[in-house]
Amino acid sequence: MKYQVLVRLKPGVLDVQGKAVENGLKDKKFDAIRNVRVGRVIELEVDGVAAPEAKAQVDEVCKLLLANPVIEQYEIKEVA
Repeated sequence: MKYQVLVRLKPGVLDVQGKAVENGLKDKKFDAIRNVRVGRVIELEVDGVAAPEAKAQVDEVCKLLLANPVIEQYEIKEVA
């Protein structure tokens, strides 16, 4: 099974990288673009276990290693 994990800062947490991108876009005259938030995508493959267990393992990995639950949220998607 293949999974994508999208990790983003929680709403209300200052996104310094997003703000830098937004400022750069304004410098390039993209004035209509607002509220830029930057996240990351992590792709994983899980072999040898059934789909429910595979997703549970990915969720556990997110909690332990891939996301900081204090300031980040994550979303797991199964991909083809």
